[in-house]
Order: sequence, then structure tokens, then C-alpha cells
Amino acid sequence: MNNRDEMAGETGAKPSEVSEAPGETKASSAVNNRPSVRSDVALMAGYHSPQIDVEVRLNTNEAPVAPPAELGQRLAALVRELDWNRYPDRDAGELRAKIAAGYRGQNGGLTASHVFAANGSNEVLQTLLLAYGGPGRTALTFEPTYALHSHLAKITGTAVLQGERRDDFTLDVDQAVALVGEHQPHVVFLCSPNNPTGMIDPPDSVPRMLDAVTDYGGLLVVDEAYGQFAPRSAVELVDDDRPLVVTRTFSKTWSMAALRLGYALAPTWLVDELDKVVLPYHLDALTQASGSLALDYREAMEARVAQLVGERERLSQGLADLPVQVWPSSANFILFRPERAAGVEVWQQLVDRSVLVRNCASWPRLEGCLRVTVGTPEENDRFLAALADIVAP
Repeated sequence: MNNRDEMAGETGAKPSEVSEAPGETKASSAVNNRPSVRSDVALMAGYHSPQIDVEVRLNTNEAPVAPPAELGQRLAALVRELDWNRYPDRDAGELRAKIAAGYRGQNGGLTASHVFAANGSNEVLQTLLLAYGGPGRTALTFEPTYALHSHLAKITGTAVLQGERRDDFTLDVDQAVALVGEHQPHVVFLCSPNNPTGMIDPPDSVPRMLDAVTDYGGLLVVDEAYGQFAPRSAVELVDDDRPLVVTRTFSKTWSMAALRLGYALAPTWLVDELDKVVLPYHLDALTQASGSLALDYREAMEARVAQLVGERERLSQGLADLPVQVWPSSANFILFRPERAAGVEVWQQLVDRSVLVRNCASWPRLEGCLRVTVGTPEENDRFLAALADIVAP
């Protein structure tokens, strides 16, 4: 992707207030003998993150350092032992059991049967919408939030209802509960910490929203892709008596974005339904083995998270000393808006200094906003120095 693509904003779906379920189009195919794509898909833009060759890449919320070297060595040995001619374990039993065991301190009732693993948390979200969304059904989001919630809903033919956050991007729980009660959406998405704002939702948001969807038979999905960076989680509320799903990923805290592994913690009956719509053998043997090995390095993960949280606070303070508006973050990134220059101009000048951050202009209500991932101390210093050079008087 070139600079102009990113300067125009994020290339991805823009949630509308309500998007209709898909129809068919007969236009154009007769002209060139090509099959017609669904009419709603024809109007979509794909979701992409810019990849530009720079020295400091702080735009996609990746972990700034690799997993322990020993993990790679063990994985290399395991690769040599895999039965490549055999299909992988369809149930991913070992991986699911180890994921569940890692949450015993937060929720002692979780077992392998409460875990659904897939190729990144985005596939988890897509599978949830395949099972509980679809034509004639509605998903509710609270904007601005993670664009894939609405994008995946539209791909699966699910209508999207767009709720709003307050002017400061916090969630108004009273208003959110009222919206759920009025429209009774089949799937309600919360993202906490929220992407791209980094803000964590109020403590009563999940219990109250859960009560609201339970009243009519809806499903609450809490996206916690950045949950390990935050002071609280909805994991403790997951059980078989609640229509609650918490999704997480190995990409951020486990430093394994290249692996593409995510999972859901959910009622056992819901996991059974997801197994009906996911592709057979969707999670390959190497991904399962890599995820299982990574879970042996929990202490290293927790130490890495603690270091990033510390750097996040230092980076927030550094931004506060500059003429930019900064939003509080409980994730591994920070949203900010330059006060004396257009966001897109600041973005380009950072790129000119070989520093890449995210231009958030295409998100609802985020005109002029940029998002920076917390990197290594050296990367963060490089970013702050470049930004000060651009915006300081």
C-alpha cells in the first residue's frame, strides 16, 4: 500500500447506521460474462492495514519483541516430528485444554469445552456471526469501535445497527441498555479495551448488557483482544448459564501475530454451535502446536505485558507534554489528535521521518486522529522526538 492510500484514511468498511442484508445484482455480468458478486459486497471496501517500509512501525498494535528464543527452538524440533500427511486434531483438544487452564485464577469453571480456537480472533468473530447472525438478523456496535465487527457482520449478511459513544468516546451504559431493549439485536458487540480509542468500558457495562440480552435471547460478545493490558475483564462471568462470549488473541500479548491464532471463551452449548459452521480441520497442526507451546511461557508473557503497560504510561505522559489531544488507554496503543496541524499531514511527516502510525480518519468521528502502538523504549523515544519536531511550536 502506498502513502496516498493511508493518507486517505483506513482502507476498510465504514459502518452505516443500518446496513441491509444482501441482495443479488444482475448488472454488468452480461457485458463481460463474469459472474456477479453480491450487490452488497460490490459496494464494500476490503479491510487492510498499511504496510510501508519504515524503520519504526507502530501502526498495527503488534508486540514490539519476539517470543522467547527457546520457544522457537522447541517449535523447530516439533515441526520435524509432525505427521504432515495426516489431518490435524479437529477438536484442537490439547490447545483448548491449556487455554482453559490458564484462566483458572479468573474463572475456575472453564474447561476445554468452553474454548473455541480459530485462525485469529477475526475468524472467531466471523464464525460467531455465521452461527448467530445472517439474513434477517441484526448486530449492534457502539461507534467508534473495531471496524471488523460491522464489516464481518455485513459479509455474513447480518444487518448492522450503529450505536454511538459519548463525545469523549466513553460508553453511556444507560443509553446502550436502552438501545438493546428497543431493537433486540441478535448479537451485541462490546470492545473493551476499545479499538481504536484504547478506553475500557465502565465496570457495570457487561453485567447490565448481559441482563438486557438475556431478557429476549440475544448474545453479548465482548472483544478483549487487548484484555491482558487492562485492569479488569469479563472472563470471570463466562459460564453455561449466560449468553456471553469473550474473545481473545495470541497476536498481541503472546507476540505471535504471524501465527494467526485466536479463541473464544463461551458457554459449552455455544461452542457446540460454532463447530457446526466452521470449516473441517480449520486449525492446522502447526498452529495448534505453536499455541500450546506458547502457553508454557506465561511468565514471560506477563513480564512483557507489564513492561508495555509501563511504556504506555511513559508514552502517554510524553504525548501530554505536546500540543495534541490524548485519550486514556488500557490497551497497547494510544489515540491522539494533533491540535495545530491536520492529522493526515502529521502522519505523512512522521512517515518522512521513517515512523509509521495509524491514520484513523476513516473511523466514525475520528477525523484528524492518529493511533500509535506502544513499541520498545527506543521506538517510543524515536516517535516522541519525531512528533515533537513536527508539532511543537
